Amino acid sequence: MGLRKPPLQDVHTELGASLTEFGGWEMPVEFDSIRTEHTAVRESAGIFDVSHMSEIRVSGPDATTLMGRLTTNDVRELDVGDTQYACITDEDGIILDDTMVFRLPDDGDGPQYLFIPNAGHDAEMYARWTEYREQWGLDATVHDATEEWAMVAVQGPDAPELADDATDGAATDIDRFEAAFLDVAGVRCYASRTGYTGEDGFEFLIPWDDAETVWSAFDCQPCGLGARDTLRMEMGFLLSGQDFDPEDEPRTPYEAGVGWTVDLDREFVGRDALEGVEREGAEERFRGVKLLQRGVPRGGYEVVDGDGDRLGHLTSGTMSPTLGEPIGLGYLSEEATPGTRVRVVVRGEPKQANVVTPPFIDT
Repeated sequence: MGLRKPPLQDVHTELGASLTEFGGWEMPVEFDSIRTEHTAVRESAGIFDVSHMSEIRVSGPDATTLMGRLTTNDVRELDVGDTQYACITDEDGIILDDTMVFRLPDDGDGPQYLFIPNAGHDAEMYARWTEYREQWGLDATVHDATEEWAMVAVQGPDAPELADDATDGAATDIDRFEAAFLDVAGVRCYASRTGYTGEDGFEFLIPWDDAETVWSAFDCQPCGLGARDTLRMEMGFLLSGQDFDPEDEPRTPYEAGVGWTVDLDREFVGRDALEGVEREGAEERFRGVKLLQRGVPRGGYEVVDGDGDRLGHLTSGTMSPTLGEPIGLGYLSEEATPGTRVRVVVRGEPKQANVVTPPFIDT
């Protein structure tokens, strides 16, 4: 089976983007350079094609029950227009995916939600939602809308002004972690004040065939997955399939540093296991490290103490474009608290580093 193509594929080609496979999609890695694109987002604004993200709509009389039993956060707290970050866990409390949940306006049959699994997870999550719906005998409609919607993100300190210009001043009426339907260049979009960079910004869900019209409405630096990755690492944000993975990096929300997404005061898949983790504590925690010596940390590198005893390992790492310093993320034992001096084994050579609590920068 070939790679899935985003609706902005022709735009990527015209702009000379370098392309790669990501989550089963052919997506741009960079348009100019990762550093140029990264700096634009930190200092002004950049635009990303994130159409590889999945979209699943859940509606009907039992939509709230179904969503609540399959995500760790409490969707009952959401009013129409609210958004919520949550995890999707298995019976053992292991993260299958993380997601953003949007409370859409109610339809004629009851409440309606849209949740955004990561790239390539749409079929898996559609199957999970429909299987549990049948198992529990719930009245809810589940629809995979992934190839009906494009998605672009405009991020950076200038993003609010750009978004207002494109929406006749309506965008900044939306608060952080809220969303609303807005017109962009004559196209009805669902706009949320969310993002994956640590900067202010907006993500626009766009009808598939209108993606280029909306993309062209924003005059800012095109950005690819490379800058998206360095930006999220500076903030300590998790990457599905890398910082957690049910097969290769099985982690609970408490280990992954997102225990705040877990509401144990109700029933959901994985709740009992997570109650035990919350009570007993996790043996390892998601931490940051900042190298004090020359080298670049990468996923898979071991972290050891001064005697060479293993403390954990990294799952992500890069040379921070903002700091000009090497940074890494990964799982370390409880004794490796922030401020602890450790060694990251870079190509067989232990490099001194300090343990830190992400984010690495202030935004």
